Amino acid sequence: MPDYLRYYWLEEYLFGDVGPRFHQNHSMNAHDFFSIIIWKANRAKSRVALRLLKRQEDAEGLNGIVRRLTTELYQACDHKERMRILIKGWGFRLPIASAILTVLWPDYFTVFDFRISEEFPEFRSLADVNDFEEQWTKYQNMIQAVRNANVVRDIQNLRDKDRYFWGKSTCRQLEDDIQQLFVRQDDDGD
Repeated sequence: MPDYLRYYWLEEYLFGDVGPRFHQNHSMNAHDFFSIIIWKANRAKSRVALRLLKRQEDAEGLNGIVRRLTTELYQACDHKERMRILIKGWGFRLPIASAILTVLWPDYFTVFDFRISEEFPEFRSLADVNDFEEQWTKYQNMIQAVRNANVVRDIQNLRDKDRYFWGKSTCRQLEDDIQQLFVRQDDDGD
């Protein structure tokens, strides 16, 4: 049973408990895996579960499927192969695949999402690239851009840079909402 107070700070739980436990056990259970999915995109958890269940063999259930998937990730020969396993082997798209790998290998991966593409518009269409080799190369270029980015404080850690850009995007979005009185052009008034 998780420490609920610790689970309240989900990101801290993921990077402080889930990641290290994965490296100790060489796999993870469905609870830890779906905690990552919820952290990245809560709305996607049911879709992810259905996708995984379609691959079910011998009625192994979500725990068995997740253990098989995460064992594959642990045993992969390098980081590129880990990303390939998630995208080509298991059908994940780059935003969720990068979130999973960021929790498990935070010094080597960073989360790709719309917030990072606001800061680095040259990578905006990265998730739509169909050729894995091209996507991997561009994703590596994005990681390098994040590493090289000058931020207000001297932040060297890749994970902290990711947090910085997330915070900057969220703050900018709120400022825009206030400026526009929380009315968006596509808002129909509901």
